[in-house]
Amino acid sequence: MADTQTNEIKVSNRKQEKVGEVVSTKMTKTIVVEVVRRSAHPLYHRIVTRGKRFYAHDETETAKLGDVVRIVESRPLSKLKRWTLAEVVRRSRISGAPVVKTEGEELLAGVPKAKPAAPATLASSESSTEVTS
Repeated sequence: MADTQTNEIKVSNRKQEKVGEVVSTKMTKTIVVEVVRRSAHPLYHRIVTRGKRFYAHDETETAKLGDVVRIVESRPLSKLKRWTLAEVVRRSRISGAPVVKTEGEELLAGVPKAKPAAPATLASSESSTEVTS
């Protein structure tokens, strides 16, 4: 009879984890993480992207805007915070990444490339299209 007691179903106490991108760090010790999921539309069978934002506690304020982070569920810390930062999976290029050299070209992290020069001005093109009478 003792054997039946040891064969009980064990319930997993594992906490949920989610991976998402930090979209806001404006609050003290709080980050907003957007978790994006893709699924097929039930009627049209097209891939639909849906996102949900979670407020997470960041005790050491290590996460920066644009970082990809892993959050773990926790006890309620405030009205909206029910998640805690577990780790920073990947740093953002905006958040102070070093200069990256690729194919002889130096790219500054977070700095957009210069736009190409604009075509001839509008004034010069208008003068060539005038009709003389």
